[in-house]
Amino acid sequence: MTAELPLAGRGVLVTRPREQAAGLAALIGSAGGRALLFPAIEIEEAGDPAPALSLIDRLEDFDLAVFISPNAVRKALELARARRGDRPWPEQLRVSAPGRGTREELERHGFSRVIAPSSLADSEALLALPELAAVAGRRILIFRGEGGRELLGKALSARGARVEHAVCYRRVRPDADRGALLAAWQRGGVHAVTVSSSEGLANLDELLGRRGRRALRATPLFAPHPRVADAARRLGVREVVVAGPGDEEMLACLVAYFRRAK
Repeated sequence: MTAELPLAGRGVLVTRPREQAAGLAALIGSAGGRALLFPAIEIEEAGDPAPALSLIDRLEDFDLAVFISPNAVRKALELARARRGDRPWPEQLRVSAPGRGTREELERHGFSRVIAPSSLADSEALLALPELAAVAGRRILIFRGEGGRELLGKALSARGARVEHAVCYRRVRPDADRGALLAAWQRGGVHAVTVSSSEGLANLDELLGRRGRRALRATPLFAPHPRVADAARRLGVREVVVAGPGDEEMLACLVAYFRRAK
C-alpha cells in the first residue's frame, strides 16, 4: 500500500525551526515520504525583553497589532500572559497578519476577525488590504523578531500611522551536526529540500559546508515565496519551485512534482 503513495521512497529535507516542523513532517509522512529534520533556524527569546514588555503594558493605547510571523504570535502572547495575567489582550484591539500561517496561529489562540491577505503571505500583500489603506493617525504596534524587513513599518508610517515595534524573539543559526544529513545525501536519500525563509536558506548553505553545498545545488528546492526562490537561484540551486507559504501548499507542490517525475 505504501508504494502507491505519491511520495513513497522520497526523502524530503525540512529546514524549519524545530517547533514549526512537525506539521509539514507529518504531511510528508502521510504521503509516504520520509521527512528529514534539519532546522536551519532556532527561535530564542529576545536579547532584551524590556522594551516589548513596556509596550505590552500599554496595549490599550493601540488601534491595531500586527504579528509578523507565527513565532511573533507565540512569543508575544507568552510575554503578554506573563505580564498581564488572565486578561492579556484588550478586547477592542484588532489583530492583523501578513499571511495564512500567522492568521491560523492567531486563531489557535482564540482571535477572530484577523485582518490578513487570503493568498500571498508577505508585507506587500498585507499593505494592499483596504483595512490598512487609511491609517493616518492610527496607532499600530508591530510584533516581530530582531532584524528583518522594515518595509511594513515604513509604509504604514508613510501613510500617517504612528508605528511602534515590539521585538519579542530572535532568530539564530543553530550549531548543527551535518554528518547524518550529508550521509543521507550521499546514499541518494534526499530528493527534495524545503525552506521557509531566505535567512534559513542562507543558514543552511553555511551549515552544509562545501560538500553539502554541491548536493544542495543539485537537489530540487521548494520555496514558500518568489523572494526566497530568487535567493536560492542566486546561490546556484539548479531547480527551484515556488510552492506557497502553507504546509498543505508545500505538500501539494511536492506531490505534483514527484508525480510528474515518475
